[in-house]
Amino acid sequence: MHIYCGKATRKMLNQKLTHKLQQRLSPQQIQLMKLLQIPTANLEQRVKEELELNPALEEGKVGEENTKEETNDDIDVSDYISDDGFEVPDYKLRTNNYSSSSDDDKTIPIAVIDTFHDNLKQQLGLLKLDDKSTKIAKQIIGSIDDDGYLRRDLRAIVNDLAFTQNVMTDEEEVDRIIKKVQTFEPAGVAARSVEECLLLQIDRKEIETGSSLELARKLLTTHFEAFHKKHYDKLLRQLNLNEDELKEGIAEIQRLNPKPGGGFASGQRSDRYVIPDFILTNDNGELKLTLNSRNAPELNVSSGYKDMLRDYNKNKNVNREQKDAVRFIKNKIDSAKWFIDAIRQRQQTMMNTMRAILDYQYAYFLTGDDLRLKPMILKDIADITHLDISTISRVANSKYIQTEFGTFQLKSFFSESLQTDSGEEVSTREVKKILETLIDNESKRKPLSDQKLTDALIAKGYNIARRTVAKYREQLNIPVARLRKEL
Repeated sequence: MHIYCGKATRKMLNQKLTHKLQQRLSPQQIQLMKLLQIPTANLEQRVKEELELNPALEEGKVGEENTKEETNDDIDVSDYISDDGFEVPDYKLRTNNYSSSSDDDKTIPIAVIDTFHDNLKQQLGLLKLDDKSTKIAKQIIGSIDDDGYLRRDLRAIVNDLAFTQNVMTDEEEVDRIIKKVQTFEPAGVAARSVEECLLLQIDRKEIETGSSLELARKLLTTHFEAFHKKHYDKLLRQLNLNEDELKEGIAEIQRLNPKPGGGFASGQRSDRYVIPDFILTNDNGELKLTLNSRNAPELNVSSGYKDMLRDYNKNKNVNREQKDAVRFIKNKIDSAKWFIDAIRQRQQTMMNTMRAILDYQYAYFLTGDDLRLKPMILKDIADITHLDISTISRVANSKYIQTEFGTFQLKSFFSESLQTDSGEEVSTREVKKILETLIDNESKRKPLSDQKLTDALIAKGYNIARRTVAKYREQLNIPVARLRKEL
């Protein structure tokens, strides 16, 4: 019988077929991808967690008698498998219980004495406040951000106190207690603006008439807009000053701390310490790449667990408890073997990726000269290693290499290309380096505008638009010309 399928039906069937044929990652592959994302600083913690979860996994080298690769192929566990002949090992299902945050957000704990907010609460205990004022002060402290600023509106704080603590107050009372919190250390805490923060710090100093501190206070109170925008000529005229006097007043302000909370640990995740994943050395012109030993933990399957599995196999009188025990043991052994293999694959993938980057950018790694970096995108390394672009991205985004001229994140070596007048393609990182040099060497009294920077780059043979220069400048965290101006 001939059945006719219309275009719409055929299209729907093709879509279903395509969907079914799409490759799905196994739980093991998903776990490997997560292990690839983990930087060296976090890998030790991840291994420690696995050791705690799986008693069949052990640290240390395999003993001499166990150096030969062992398998459980000679152990017949068919008597212990479920009647339907199919038993899904525990470790193959375990990935379903891992959210992206469970692995990705693990970090090595860094010991701190107090968080910023803990420190403020301790100082609150030194004030003699009644219960109501104490609750208001605690609400204020809880509203202070990690930089030390109180950016929450007074009306919002009043409402928060009413709804969450059943404390009835008004803006005037809240403002009065804010001023008490502003007496805490560090100076400038609980300020509502940069001006207030800096003024709180100046007010704790002894100000003499005609001093640079008095001028600094005047700049912040009555001439902040002109000071902030660096309209120095206007300030010299309005305040009837010479350049040296104005410089001294500005220097006083520059010695203040615009982020009073920045010197404390916030209690949030911190990446203060960089542990390199790779180490590159130059041995008389020969580059040698090694993997940080922390990336290669010594792990093996517990011989005790393997012995237990053999002992159970010798016993032909199988009961329910023994079935459960064997399933548990075999799942743990399989899980341990997979984790060890995943760590090895992680090492191999990382080394293959880094070797490809090293070969591609050999001239740069030999000299450390940014101008010798070639344009390189993720696909270039994916093509060399025959790995997926997403895999290269996972390695590049979170891994560091230590060289003789600094420690760098791998992703910093990737950049798009820009064409020169001669048709040669150069790395955008090279252009940014030249842009930085131009700004470093500019006259600080008359900084170069984005258009003048563009003209200078074009004169050097780089085909570049002004908006691209502005984008690169922003990526380098360099302010506009007006804000780079100095006396």
